[in-house]
Amino acid sequence: MINDNKSDLPQLNDSGQQLEKLKINCLACACCDLRNGCEQVVFGDGNPHARLMLIGEGPGADEDRLGIPFVGRAGQLLDRILNAAQIKRDQIYITNVVKCRPPANRLPVQNEVDTCLSYLKKQIELIDPKLILCLGALAARTLVDKSLTITRIRGQWYEIDGRRWMATFHPAALLRDPGKKKAVWEDFKQIMKYYHNTDSGSCSR
Repeated sequence: MINDNKSDLPQLNDSGQQLEKLKINCLACACCDLRNGCEQVVFGDGNPHARLMLIGEGPGADEDRLGIPFVGRAGQLLDRILNAAQIKRDQIYITNVVKCRPPANRLPVQNEVDTCLSYLKKQIELIDPKLILCLGALAARTLVDKSLTITRIRGQWYEIDGRRWMATFHPAALLRDPGKKKAVWEDFKQIMKYYHNTDSGSCSR
């Protein structure tokens, strides 16, 4: 298992190359029991220099089969939201808190999150997004504040280490409760404002 020390990774000139090295390490990881029950490790997908990064909870069955995050029903709904927001999926980066599918698509437990967290932190460091959207309570509690509840903090901006952070409901929650779609769209309208305004403060490159 890697840690957060930058010296643990080869110091290559391009962050994309370093991200690929990190992916190789991650794909070989078997540091928690999740790896024993899944088909493959789902590292992440998208632009290694993305201004916007989306972070979910963990891979589901379709993601585990294909090795790509957010490709199942929840991912298809997310794609429709991104299209409506005029955000191209291949220009952003999408990943999860844990990289292996939890049994029966349950939420990852704390020791699983803790074991996998160094990979996610390194992804954030290397991609260096200016805008991060946490999809669901687990991602928000893991990366922003452990005491947060998604219903209380969704749609609110947080400034952490020079980045803008926001949390919204996970797309899977919208499949269970379509009434949440309006709230998520309101959150995405804020994301659109900063994402498309390349001259806007911390979202610029």
